[in-house]
Amino acid sequence: MDLTVDLDEVAALRHPKDAPLRRLAGAARSFGFAAIGTAVLLVAWWIGGWIVARNPATANFADFAPVPTFERLWTMLASGEASRMAWPSLWRIGGGLAWAIALGVPFGILVGRFRAVREASSVPFQFLRMISPLAWMPIAVMAFPTWDRAIIFLIGVAAIWPVLFSTAHGFRRIDPAWFKVARNLGARPWHMLLTIIMPAIAQDVLSGIRLAVGVAWIVLVPAEFLGVTSGLGYAINDARDTLEYDRLAATVVIIGFIGFALDMICGQAIRWASWIRED
Repeated sequence: MDLTVDLDEVAALRHPKDAPLRRLAGAARSFGFAAIGTAVLLVAWWIGGWIVARNPATANFADFAPVPTFERLWTMLASGEASRMAWPSLWRIGGGLAWAIALGVPFGILVGRFRAVREASSVPFQFLRMISPLAWMPIAVMAFPTWDRAIIFLIGVAAIWPVLFSTAHGFRRIDPAWFKVARNLGARPWHMLLTIIMPAIAQDVLSGIRLAVGVAWIVLVPAEFLGVTSGLGYAINDARDTLEYDRLAATVVIIGFIGFALDMICGQAIRWASWIRED
């Protein structure tokens, strides 16, 4: 739980009439800093593209510069190419995350609830967690009949650990007195699960899902380099083979934008599940 104190919030509590203006000023300040950071990134990108274009040894890669990239990006968006390449990747990400959540949350509750399970699973889980998900690629290819299922398996392997460990950590932070009170009031196990455990660990579970989305999004692109003929990873590989560097750079921008949007959605969900409300 974030206990940091925002000076604007403290001031708003002292002067309620000025609260809307202070919030607006805070939002404007945050937007301004974000705009400055984005501008610095674009300038650095432009300088890098200019250096590449000026060097005869690297002039063939000049289409990595911002202007060719955004021109190609606009064409891809207008033609629907961007959505056609993104939807298969989003479907695979969704399938892998669904499996990671379906397995990670129950196992995380067990690990957090029972000390024997926690001690018995600590070494195996930590050992498996440290294995690169892409190392399972040969096994996934042999075990699953299609590349789509193999990729979903790899995403699930990558995403399950943040969900599992965050869930276990959240469960261990629950006050044991809550369970005593619930038992004294006649609560049954499913009452405790729905009215105590899940609301109490919701923010931790969502934080784990947010981490899992980042890890899964990183694993997705190299997983799509082989076997499939759709998706963002395939688009990057295809653009490299056809020497369409503006298309490659535009695809990288699309990957970053979608990943950023997914992270923002997870961040909003975490704030929604927080016990601290901002009126």
